[in-house]
Amino acid sequence: MRALICGISGQDGSYLAQLLLKKGYQVFGTSRDPQGSTFANLAKLGIQKRIEVLSMDLTDFRSVLIGITKTNPDEIYNLAGQTSVGLSFEQPVEAMESISIGTLNLLEAIRFQNPKIRYYNAGSSECFGDTGGAVATEETPFQPRSPYGVAKATSHFLVQNYRMAYQLFASTGILFNHESPLRPTRFVTQKIVTAAARIHAGSNEKLQLGNLSISRDWGWAPDYVEAMWRILQQQIPDDFIIATGRTTTLLHFVERAFAHFGLDWRDHTEIREHLKRPSDIDVNCGDPSKAARVLGWTPTKQVDEIIREMCEAARRKLQ
Repeated sequence: MRALICGISGQDGSYLAQLLLKKGYQVFGTSRDPQGSTFANLAKLGIQKRIEVLSMDLTDFRSVLIGITKTNPDEIYNLAGQTSVGLSFEQPVEAMESISIGTLNLLEAIRFQNPKIRYYNAGSSECFGDTGGAVATEETPFQPRSPYGVAKATSHFLVQNYRMAYQLFASTGILFNHESPLRPTRFVTQKIVTAAARIHAGSNEKLQLGNLSISRDWGWAPDYVEAMWRILQQQIPDDFIIATGRTTTLLHFVERAFAHFGLDWRDHTEIREHLKRPSDIDVNCGDPSKAARVLGWTPTKQVDEIIREMCEAARRKLQ
């Protein structure tokens, strides 16, 4: 089996590449500039030399078509595009183009080149917006509240349209928040953990945060890439929520991360209004029962264990 991972250098792309290699796949990965990329996450996992990387710009249809022709994959996993909700408020055009146009180009290239290719689309819980605290299912209407969420919703509907109109095997995993030591520090979870580790090591800094009252459904990234693979092994393409079904406040995350290092978070943090988003989701929580029933998938780690794993990784990195 041959798999093409768009966005292989990120958290999910790296863990997915590791998983597919263990399953005997030949893995290809894309980057706009392979010569200029470090692929640090692939190196951390010890798999960088086992990946064949090629240049591909998802916003350029010709580039996408050439990449698919060169690699001739059985499966394509699209994890590329802008990944930050916060950044999407600053760069909404880039968010829309990199996510939705990238998805459209891949689907069109598959339709022209080889309709038998199985396509995975990285969806997002941000599509649901604020559900008023209700647990989201695959039937919950989309009401995105960020440019990122709007772009992901667009991609979701494109996948559904190509699945119905052209009978492509195209599926979306609607992933809720998922973390790991490979998370970049622009994500608040890694920002918290690395700051706590530095402060424990002697830094006098203050961690600046925004709204601590938000609640998220946090899972473990290696679990979620397993779900991606399972989605493409089904007989019928479909969309699935991938989540833990439990929600936790950001305040809890902060408390546990600092407590892991024997610190009181209140002594080392500051709340800053400018870090709050123009519009945000108070609570998000997903119902993973369909994934459990159809895919046989269930999460292996809950949030407190995830915090411990990230904190220990941050400690080792400093050492």
